[in-house]
Amino acid sequence: MSLLLDYYGSLLTEKQKTYFDLYYNQDYSLSEIAEQEGISRQGVHDAISRTETILSDMERATGCVARAQQLRAAEREITAAAQALAQHEDPSVRENAARILSAVSFIKE
Repeated sequence: MSLLLDYYGSLLTEKQKTYFDLYYNQDYSLSEIAEQEGISRQGVHDAISRTETILSDMERATGCVARAQQLRAAEREITAAAQALAQHEDPSVRENAARILSAVSFIKE
């Protein structure tokens, strides 16, 4: 859920972001949030539930988080393979491995 907030948080109201952050990232209980924000525990629960739905719907529609996770996994595989090639005895293979590693670094930025 925190990752969804990172990607889609700008689509939420400030209150939604605050409640969601306190609950998921700061590990506050519903009661603690309610007391801090001056609303009922049920109000906090409802707001967080609605926010979860909004974020989940956005991920289903766009798939941005899933795609980012797939890209990170592919980057790790490419990096590991290129690092192995960087140890090869042939200088041209090592040079190509260095170019691959450089390209992966650029993509990560």
